[in-house]
Amino acid sequence: MQNNVTQKLLAEFIGTMFLLIGVVGSGIMGETLAQGNTAIALLANAIATGCILYALITTLGPVSGAHFNPAVTLAFALRKEHAWRNFVPYVLAQVAGGILGVWLTHLMFDLPILQLSVHLRTGTGLWSSEIIATFGLLFVIFGGIRHRPDTVPTLVALYITGAYWFTSSTSFANPAVTIARGLSDTFAGIAPQNVVMFIAMQLVGVCVAAMILPRLFPHED
Repeated sequence: MQNNVTQKLLAEFIGTMFLLIGVVGSGIMGETLAQGNTAIALLANAIATGCILYALITTLGPVSGAHFNPAVTLAFALRKEHAWRNFVPYVLAQVAGGILGVWLTHLMFDLPILQLSVHLRTGTGLWSSEIIATFGLLFVIFGGIRHRPDTVPTLVALYITGAYWFTSSTSFANPAVTIARGLSDTFAGIAPQNVVMFIAMQLVGVCVAAMILPRLFPHED
């Protein structure tokens, strides 16, 4: 039993690490090559993030559920589909993996490993965006699980790729990702003083999903 839990935590750690490498690394590369064209940089960032999500969920889903996101873990726990005793260990693994992913990305791109972002992301528009983005992510996950479980990696990858563009916040929708991106003063960064409100709005999105999604996608009898 303990070995099984350790395997799941390792999967969440490595998966979140590679997710942040994908997010931050593609942001750096996109901004570098786009020569000031923010739209091109965001497109590169979105596509790379969608690709890495598909790969990670496909390979690690059978191991840990491929949450890579405390909001997703919380949503599963509220639906009694994830043991509460494993909630904190999952979150710690996700946050630690995300931070390491950011540091490794800085190392790859020859940047100072320890950074704090100065990219301000605040205001009602961005906060409401995080509620919608998080709710939408959970909508796609639980809808996919209920009707077409085999398509969940594709659904999540496509949703996040699109949500980079149709949400004003570029769809962080993930407390672990938000914390880690606060430690990168690059294209994907978020100023540390804005992190708490982003996470608070993501948790509001989880609460909204917890009220609505069980009615839309109830457990099978």
